[in-house]
Amino acid sequence: MHNPPHPGETLREDVLPALNISVTEMARRLGLARETLSRILHGRAPISPDLAVRLERAGIGRARTWLAVQGDYDLWQAEHRAQPDIERFAKLA
Repeated sequence: MHNPPHPGETLREDVLPALNISVTEMARRLGLARETLSRILHGRAPISPDLAVRLERAGIGRARTWLAVQGDYDLWQAEHRAQPDIERFAKLA
């Protein structure tokens, strides 16, 4: 799998232009601080379960889909970060 995009990028690149609204307006409608939404849009903060539900209630996709995209992004990032050496457990009976 290639490096998946942060879901905030989808909001910034696809959703905001399609809705023709500003970051400030989207933040207001979703009940977020503009700074919080900006961090998400620029990939510096994740889409939380609460935000996923708010997006669904606003008619912007499904909450489970937003969380799945965030999970894919987080997992790829973890798999490509340096990790400690891990000793495998013996097979469980």
